[in-house]
Amino acid sequence: MKDYIDATKVISANMKKLAQDIPEVLQGFSSMSKAAKADNALDMKTKELIALALGVAAHCDGCIGFHMEELIGLGATKEEISEALGVAVFMGGGPSLMYAAEAVDAYEQLVKQKA
Repeated sequence: MKDYIDATKVISANMKKLAQDIPEVLQGFSSMSKAAKADNALDMKTKELIALALGVAAHCDGCIGFHMEELIGLGATKEEISEALGVAVFMGGGPSLMYAAEAVDAYEQLVKQKA
């Protein structure tokens, strides 16, 4: 079992180091993130559900942790998250099913942390 709480903390610390070494790249990524997440035709929660599904399909542990954390903060329900995971499995096949199971673990860890 992965520790998504610890993993996101470690990744965040390492991204701060990267920001010192390659500030322009991290500033560009941050700008892109803000633009992509802005409420327009799709709200932030919908965009985060898409991001979680893409993270699962791409087999990205950090993506699962960060987007799951964001979704919990936005009040996404377990049902909404589960449906997004279903789309990820449909689009990504067996490997995405394995990461969808990991995302369930991330959800449980992060909800427990917030309680």
